[in-house]
Amino acid sequence: MPALTDQRIHCTTTLSRWARCAAAALVAAGLAPGLARAAAPVLNIGSTQQAVSVAVPLPAGQDQEASAWSLVEQGADPIPAQVLPAMGPDGRPADKQGVLAATLRARADAPKTRRFELQPAEAGKKGAGFELRDLNDKSLGLFENGKPVLVYNHGVITGENVPDSDLRKHRACYVHPLYGLQGEVLTDDFPKDHYHHHGLFWAWPHVQIEGKEYDLWAYKNINHRHVAWLAKAAGPEAALVAVENGWFVGDRKVVAERVWLCAHKAAEGRRAIDVTLVVIPLDNPITLWGAPAKSYGGLNLRFGPRAKEDTLITVPEGKTEKDLPETRLTWADFTAKWPEGGKTSGAAIFVHPQHPDYPPTWLTRHYGVLCVGWPGVEPRTFAAGKPIVLNYRVWIHDGPVEPETLREAYAGYQAAVAASWSAGGEASGTPRGVRKHHRLLPRLHRQ
Repeated sequence: MPALTDQRIHCTTTLSRWARCAAAALVAAGLAPGLARAAAPVLNIGSTQQAVSVAVPLPAGQDQEASAWSLVEQGADPIPAQVLPAMGPDGRPADKQGVLAATLRARADAPKTRRFELQPAEAGKKGAGFELRDLNDKSLGLFENGKPVLVYNHGVITGENVPDSDLRKHRACYVHPLYGLQGEVLTDDFPKDHYHHHGLFWAWPHVQIEGKEYDLWAYKNINHRHVAWLAKAAGPEAALVAVENGWFVGDRKVVAERVWLCAHKAAEGRRAIDVTLVVIPLDNPITLWGAPAKSYGGLNLRFGPRAKEDTLITVPEGKTEKDLPETRLTWADFTAKWPEGGKTSGAAIFVHPQHPDYPPTWLTRHYGVLCVGWPGVEPRTFAAGKPIVLNYRVWIHDGPVEPETLREAYAGYQAAVAASWSAGGEASGTPRGVRKHHRLLPRLHRQ
């Protein structure tokens, strides 16, 4: 044990003072460099087979405004993390609350539950990571290290191929293009077979208010309009866009819609984009339902053109050649060989484990669409003023993926959703050096 000749240990009063002095002596002796930060909160998450992206509220008492943090796991390099604005219960930004975003690398030797100590870090290199850029007065582009990730169209986009008399000629408030990791475009907009399909979009074919029925799917007597930006953030680990839209009947806003999109950095040929929809009926209850015998109505992902023989849909039970109407699923993946450069890649939609009526019913079509149908084909009425919250993850991947890989990715999403904080200390991952030398404390007290 190193000499402590230069240390004066005055531990002659209470036990608590003795403990503090002993701990200081251990740190000074170089035996427990981690003890000084043992009180830092610890993020607990189940071990996963793949890298997994997390976005968890910062624990109380932490600096919610700090821009950079590290997650430190015993025996591994620190993982950079970033703070983003947090969403409140009604879909507006939460006051004085941040969300910690990070992408955790998989470890073959990881324990069943991994523990990461939260530590302050220096800000990342300026200019690295994500960038938000106005492409024009209608569209906001998101880029990672110069490569396109997605475009959010907040303004009204016109389908030049759609007849002027068709109500589906104009659309607002959706994501297109959505890009693969090599820059290939995954989605389609105003496709000739379904003018009302628009990249990543959310809509219901049956909306009833005060006894009158509307069609948000095809914009019959109701439409989306941009109202306000709620939050924008971009950094080295993640980017966030939060927006408020309205469902309008004429000039009357009947529903407030708040959308949060959080894109995580690409890792191991994968990228996660978290999608939260908050729908709030305003003055009157609304009734929603999907297409009978099909169940579309809710979140949808329309893929771009490609040969049918180059298309594969995979669900939890495995690869399927059949279209699946009104089928309960926790996730579904669409993979294809794209004409642009001949690249094979795809995207899956994962349903949050706390989603209403989990798992919801879906419609999958090999011509190019995945539809999460909620609340399903039976009408359901929702009270005015009460938020409806729907959470999903869009999981983008390079190359073809086997069903087991997709199952592991969804298990990673489940682990990310269940991640939680605990107080620091031995039970939550105090460094081995502290546990190894705790028997020295009484001897130090006697010196």
